[in-house]
Amino acid sequence: MAVLPPPWGDLCNGAQAILATMHGKERAIAPLAGRFLGLDVAVATGLDTDAFGTFSREIERAGTPRDAARAKIAAAFRLHPEARVGIASEGSFGPHPGLPFAALDRELVLLIDRASGRELIGHHATMATNFAHRTVADIEAGLAFAARAGFPAHGVIVMGVSDGKPAPQLGLFKAIDTEASLSTALGRILALTGEAHIETDMRAHRNPRRMRAIRRAMLDLVRRSRSLCPICAWPGFAITKRAAGLPCAWCASPTPQTRAEVWTCEGCGYTEERPVRAATADPMHCEACNP
Repeated sequence: MAVLPPPWGDLCNGAQAILATMHGKERAIAPLAGRFLGLDVAVATGLDTDAFGTFSREIERAGTPRDAARAKIAAAFRLHPEARVGIASEGSFGPHPGLPFAALDRELVLLIDRASGRELIGHHATMATNFAHRTVADIEAGLAFAARAGFPAHGVIVMGVSDGKPAPQLGLFKAIDTEASLSTALGRILALTGEAHIETDMRAHRNPRRMRAIRRAMLDLVRRSRSLCPICAWPGFAITKRAAGLPCAWCASPTPQTRAEVWTCEGCGYTEERPVRAATADPMHCEACNP
């Protein structure tokens, strides 16, 4: 079994790890953590991760996704004092920043060593998500939305509507796994508020596409664990941004194309720019040559 080299390996190989989840994320995370990081992973018992934010709006997430993952791990550590390592994941969904009408799923997996407080993180962003929602005025429209979302393999959530906006405080149904139970939920909400808000259930155990994205984020964490800082040798040396300015092949003016990748160590803060392979950019990207 391939495991981490020192110094992270000295902390993790064979260590007891606690995974802060109540939505089945161990299926995506635990096998990879065991095979590649040498961790003995157990799921936290008695932990309500919904307390740190819900997709269905009853509880708003405080802070960033990384803040939420840290809070989950801290809570899991309190419940499991025997664990040396904590793991948690957090996802965010919304419109794609650059593509109209497209949705984007951003996932992170965070690993924390309890003794040192050191962190290792993996990321994955994908458009392969069924994140969507709709307000409907009849049961048939709700059933049609669910079918397009992949229901019942992919879950859906139904809630009330107030002033044209989702209102879970007026009625909320999550435990929907058959067409009959979906019809019942839609009927009850429609009778109560006149309209029903239906959306894809983004909880990992009810959304196979998201579960795949979490696995990709965990694989990114594994890859970063193999990338050591050239200064302090700590794992997690990774690309944190891309610097624009690749010169145009015709006029040498800087273009929006990437000229270098910026690598950063979270341990010591060392930063390094690594030029991309291309020496020049296609003039089609140059504002001077192709205004």
